[in-house]
Amino acid sequence: MAIFTDPIREHADFGPGDAEWLHLLVGDWQMVADLAFADLALWFPHPDHGYVALAHVRPSTTHTVFHGDFVGEGIRSDLQPLVDKAWNSRSIERSSETNWSSDMALRVEAVPMVRNGRTLAVVTTHMDLSSSRMPSRLELTYRQCAYDLLRMGTLGLWPDFASPTGSRRGAPRVGDGLIRLDAEGIVQYASPNGVSAFRRLGDGESLEGRSLAEVTASLLKDRRMVDETLPLVVTGRMPWRSEIESRGVSLSLRAIPLRDEQQRFGALVLCRDVSELRRREMELVTKDATIREIHHRVKNNLQTVAALLRMQSRRMVSEEAKQGLEQAMRRVATIALVHETLSQGLTQSVDFDELIGRQFRLSAEVASPSQQVRTERSGTFGELPSDLATPLALVINELVTNAVEHGLEGRAGTVSLIADRSEADEGEELTVTIADDGVGLPDTPHVEGLGLQIVRTLVTSELGGTIQWKPRDGGGTAVQIRLSLAGK
Repeated sequence: MAIFTDPIREHADFGPGDAEWLHLLVGDWQMVADLAFADLALWFPHPDHGYVALAHVRPSTTHTVFHGDFVGEGIRSDLQPLVDKAWNSRSIERSSETNWSSDMALRVEAVPMVRNGRTLAVVTTHMDLSSSRMPSRLELTYRQCAYDLLRMGTLGLWPDFASPTGSRRGAPRVGDGLIRLDAEGIVQYASPNGVSAFRRLGDGESLEGRSLAEVTASLLKDRRMVDETLPLVVTGRMPWRSEIESRGVSLSLRAIPLRDEQQRFGALVLCRDVSELRRREMELVTKDATIREIHHRVKNNLQTVAALLRMQSRRMVSEEAKQGLEQAMRRVATIALVHETLSQGLTQSVDFDELIGRQFRLSAEVASPSQQVRTERSGTFGELPSDLATPLALVINELVTNAVEHGLEGRAGTVSLIADRSEADEGEELTVTIADDGVGLPDTPHVEGLGLQIVRTLVTSELGGTIQWKPRDGGGTAVQIRLSLAGK
């Protein structure tokens, strides 16, 4: 899907930051639609259509005016004169007569979005006036707040690049609770949901006429844990987000300062009870920590098993028994290395390049204590799920050991590990090649040992892939493993 400013780039004479400012507007204008109880549309001049609609937002506080999607379409002929007037005057223009559409009486306003003295686009608001009832105080306050924000847009004061854009969940919305402050931080109006939110924190009195900063300070039990942005948010001085916690209740706050050409004359504070959201996040953090601890303990236990196998192998008289225990020790140590990697992160995926880099060299060194074996790596494995990482690490360990012991047969040589991660018809595919420059494949079929039997079982059953032995170009043997990463 194209970014909404893409269709106008060839026509727009934007300066530095202008396109980003419009994106910031569209990212935050749901708040204005909810406050205005109106649909909003964003228009930009187009040589073929007069103006083209770049974006459209519907209010969540009332029904929508436009049920169809007109983004990308040209402007209606009856609306264009009003938008033209707003574009040229750089001031808010209201239609002189009520428009009727689909049995609704509409009031339309055109608001130029002006930055650095240039009109970048025009926002039209479409409000349904067909309701015969008198607007409540909440509606009147909300609409005034919407007008103040749009008026700031004509002055280039809103949206503000200092507004919060972080990824932390629980951003307050208009319906969650709204408080309007004057320039001194005194509450002029608090919506019912806003009052309820502070009551859950422990405030039992009316908020109106009181300093929100003083109300908030009186609710804090441990001021050492206070977010340093909180004072500037509850006084409405900065367009930031903060949180307050009291009596087990967490309240997320967001401030939007209201300014004119000379000064800040007030602020909006949106509030939302995020207690349940933070509780679930804490549960996830606890579960992540538990999973990491489990991987850590499994790694420790496997290392203990490897140490016991090592001690047992030293007591063996039979050379064959000693080698069997040493091979079992290496396999257990390989699995332990995967669990060690998983214990250091919060995800269930492994940076396999970092893991196999250590394991590859170690496997070759352990298998060749008396011969000179050089190792080479190329390609990238990338992130792999843990359920693939363990069997793949075991397979590579077995094949490297086999290449050193049977491919090089006690002489100096090179063992190579090549990874190729590519796109295939059925999704992403990983090809792993372990090659040596040794004696090559035998002329007659040979009986597979335990190691190669383990390799075949893991590749076909655990990895769902294929394995192939073939001569290496230039002499030696190459073993190629192919497995699909689709759905992994």
